[in-house]
Amino acid sequence: MVVNYHTHTFRCNHASGTDREYVISAIENGIKVLGFSDHNPYLFDDGYYSKHRMKVDETENYIKSISDLREEFKKDIDIYIGYEMEYYPLYFGKTIEFLKTKGFDYIIFGQHFVGNEIGCRASVTLSDSNGELTEYVNIIVKAMNSGYAFYIAHPDILNFSGDEDFYRMEVSRLCLEAKRLNIPLEINLLGIREGRFYPVDRFWKIAGEIGNQVILGSDAHSPSVFSNKDDEIKAQKLAEKYKLEIIEPMKPQLIV
Repeated sequence: MVVNYHTHTFRCNHASGTDREYVISAIENGIKVLGFSDHNPYLFDDGYYSKHRMKVDETENYIKSISDLREEFKKDIDIYIGYEMEYYPLYFGKTIEFLKTKGFDYIIFGQHFVGNEIGCRASVTLSDSNGELTEYVNIIVKAMNSGYAFYIAHPDILNFSGDEDFYRMEVSRLCLEAKRLNIPLEINLLGIREGRFYPVDRFWKIAGEIGNQVILGSDAHSPSVFSNKDDEIKAQKLAEKYKLEIIEPMKPQLIV
């Protein structure tokens, strides 16, 4: 890998290391393009705050810190400022407008909850509900059509144990829309690294049949992960198994 656009920071409360340490580790391990995509602040109603993301008042520090590092290390690596964002229909509009006032380079969508988060089931929780799978795909389709999607992070994160034919139908709908819009799907290295249930083979088999392009995303939560090449090799083998084209764009799809 020479590019990674999926990098977190300590601000999300479940990652370690300084912003500088991520940059230095990336350079030492041959990465030419590093995108920071920490969990964005979300403008919920009534002061609700989910503890797995940065706070609203941390946004400016996030942008300044990475902007300073981009200037300092510009001869060694290209650095971009982004967010990993859920698409929550009730709150997306005002949140994206807030983020635009601060400036950013790209958005990757990773849907960690089905619905609008508050009172909703986490995507990783095992379920056989056809309705939840349909809702998940509907949300991803809306995210892709929002005009802000660089790529979809861990699109196979919904942990579905229901009917296989229904799964194939809904996943095919997601993959076909991604291909139509030329939006890549991410093979998530954190899932491989930690032995999670994803990447999901049956998902990537469908993506391979449809012909989706894929990006490898480290989903880095500590600077040391860039030295771990085993998860990258496993991801490459998964892509080869299902004849998926891995792409490494040297800059993200920028927001106009």
